[in-house]
Amino acid sequence: ELRHQASPWQRNLGYPLAMLGLLALTGISVLIVCFHVLELLLDDAAMPRGIQDAPLGQVSFSIFGSFGAALQVVLIFYLMVSSVVGFYSSPLFTRLLPERQDTPLTKIIGNCVSLLVLSSALPVFSRTLGITRFDLLGDFGRFNWLGNFYIVFLYNMGFAGLTTLCLVKRVSWAVQAELIRAFGEDR
Repeated sequence: ELRHQASPWQRNLGYPLAMLGLLALTGISVLIVCFHVLELLLDDAAMPRGIQDAPLGQVSFSIFGSFGAALQVVLIFYLMVSSVVGFYSSPLFTRLLPERQDTPLTKIIGNCVSLLVLSSALPVFSRTLGITRFDLLGDFGRFNWLGNFYIVFLYNMGFAGLTTLCLVKRVSWAVQAELIRAFGEDR
């Protein structure tokens, strides 16, 4: 219903640009994780341990300088939003979605707890994936399991593999459905 009420500018320019932006952010994050997997295989320094003696502002946390740091911020924000959307899209937690003007207090508390857990896991998540090396003033590199190569390696491989599979599935099925509709085979 909202798609039919959207203006032609939104339908013809806004939605495709939003989809391209989401595809680009997903592709960039998978590429960074794949490079991090290669770093893990070649160098022990790529493990997500704490950074010693790296004063804020004197050392760049990105090899691309300011652009890389801005890209890291955008990717972390994208991962935050996509994890919240994925959380509320899972069949187990769809009942937790708040309803307008009709949300009980227990559901509000459940949402607050869920968002708190997701936001607390985000620094460790982005650090384990190699998207950023910044500790966010929490020194998350002191977790013992972050020094275990196999856990970090499998976590990165799982993220890259599942994200790529989801991306290919969604994009290829959408393109296939549009091609079937365009050639009139849906009748």
